[in-house]
Amino acid sequence: MASFRLIVNGQPKVVAVDPATPLLWVLREELKMTGTKYGCGIAACGACTVHLDGIATRSCVVPISLVAARPILTIEAMAEDPVGRVVQDAWVEHDVVQCGYCQSGQIMSTVALLKAMPKPADSDIEESMGGNLCRCATYVRIRAAIKSASQQLEEHQRR
Repeated sequence: MASFRLIVNGQPKVVAVDPATPLLWVLREELKMTGTKYGCGIAACGACTVHLDGIATRSCVVPISLVAARPILTIEAMAEDPVGRVVQDAWVEHDVVQCGYCQSGQIMSTVALLKAMPKPADSDIEESMGGNLCRCATYVRIRAAIKSASQQLEEHQRR
């Protein structure tokens, strides 16, 4: 066991865990933040996506020892994030969610994409979102929501 200082959604946290513990389990089990989901455990499905230093990261394969005091954002912070809020609203507008299990990871990847590339082309969306799997196959609605969010952010910037 070791003690780790974290910055999660702008808040300082301290956890005492084995250094090899994946960030996902620290968030879910130690900090009781269950919005980030366990899907596969091998970074193949994207359900566990969080932002680490602003980069969409699969938290199931990142040991807590590599996180240190780097800023972590989770789905719980997206309602307060200007891009996150627009993306969540677009998700509702386009009725993206079916079962919902993968959606926190989908939203986190979308927010990272739109922050890095505010007006993504279809190929950019496919490349960025390719690692996020949806068992319900709502990919068409996800793409429509991403495009809608991009347009809304562009209109907001013009004001």
